[in-house]
Amino acid sequence: MRIARPALPVRPILALAALAIVFALAKPARAQGNYEIQVYGADTVPPKSLMVELHSNFTPEGQKQTINGVYPTNHQEHETLELTAGVNDWAEVGFYVFTSEQAGHGVQWVGDHIRPRVRAPDSWHVPVGLSLSTEVGYQRAVYSPDTWTWEIRPIVDKTMGRLYLAFNPALERTWHGPDVDQGVSFAPGFKVGYDFTKKINAGLEYYADYGRVGSFDGLREQQQQIFVVTDLNVSKQWEINIGVGVGPTSATDHLIVKGILGRRFSWGRQKSEDKAGTSRPQPPRSSDGSNIWSDRL
Repeated sequence: MRIARPALPVRPILALAALAIVFALAKPARAQGNYEIQVYGADTVPPKSLMVELHSNFTPEGQKQTINGVYPTNHQEHETLELTAGVNDWAEVGFYVFTSEQAGHGVQWVGDHIRPRVRAPDSWHVPVGLSLSTEVGYQRAVYSPDTWTWEIRPIVDKTMGRLYLAFNPALERTWHGPDVDQGVSFAPGFKVGYDFTKKINAGLEYYADYGRVGSFDGLREQQQQIFVVTDLNVSKQWEINIGVGVGPTSATDHLIVKGILGRRFSWGRQKSEDKAGTSRPQPPRSSDGSNIWSDRL
């Protein structure tokens, strides 16, 4: 017997898939900034909810020279405000405000991005979490020579007992800047976490920019970061993530400390058990596979 799937979510998913095809055929490029260091989980913020997150990171050891008019990253502190509103049970829209603080430059506005995202609804019974986001925005040239960028990010995650896995095989391109003709860039992210207790999940996060698809950069020119991270499950409404990362390649900042503090606000009548989450990244789950933090941090 054929089981019909819901029609409403199909159109936005197909639309984003079509954007991904156009994206791959265009002439794009690469860029990686340390403003929002996070691996996405597949869930979306439920409707009638707003997730407010502050992403903080500091670079104790980074690039020390001004290159092509771009400020050095050494001793830069980044504060990013992220606002994510649930549209319905399978869609959300996020907005970012990037800032930077550094001796000699003070506190500076860096840029803004907008990020719509859709996910496979629960009624599809997909064996993994599955969603797709697209992010477009502007950043000032003194912080990134590529001032207008676009990203397509498929998101896959899975909980297996105490173990949580998430994979973000993102594609990036430049709309305006010196890298506009460099081709599609492959910038994957991966997270593995383990529930050591009901309140503490710890693991690793990996971020990279390998360069142009089909012609990856040499290892020294690739951007790669490995973070040791901890997620604290203090409440259903709060998100706390802290980590320390190293960059093993010469093109990457060598040491970064990061933190994420988030709070979900809801209004109107809410379901007793939200199937959609509240924000990214996907939080740790309990040993029986259920989410111990509201289905999202």
